[in-house]
Amino acid sequence: MLTAVRDEADRVMGLELGADDYLNMPFSPREPLARVLTVLRRAQAATPAQARAAEIRAFRVAEFELNLRTRRLVRRDGGRIGLSNLEFNLLAVLPASPQRVMTRDQLLEASRVYDNEVYDRAIDSQISRLRRKIEADPAQPAYIITARGVGYSFNAPVEKV
Repeated sequence: MLTAVRDEADRVMGLELGADDYLNMPFSPREPLARVLTVLRRAQAATPAQARAAEIRAFRVAEFELNLRTRRLVRRDGGRIGLSNLEFNLLAVLPASPQRVMTRDQLLEASRVYDNEVYDRAIDSQISRLRRKIEADPAQPAYIITARGVGYSFNAPVEKV
């Protein structure tokens, strides 16, 4: 964002609403160029991870297969499990990093469909819904494990197809 407003509250609001950077006028022409190049470097660094993720068609976990292209969760016996967009996105993120604890913020950032769709604690309710759909006993989960005060981890061997 480029602005002549120097009020801190306006700058903070701009960043919270999604701006990558906030630049007050007056400025030298070199400064916005340097800031744009920084954002481009960051975007290019993320590209190899996205390319690897694009190569993965599905995750196989125990009795389930999560197909990333068709956005379907299917049991090995052929039964389909219906998932909301957010549930699917969470389930696509967790097996990508098995045994790794992911914070609520990381899960929120990696799984949200729209910027303002979910909030920090909404992840807990979505995980609870997912557990009811995939766990044999949601009270004693075998796949999605709570890391108290931190977040969640996926605790099962994952085959990437």
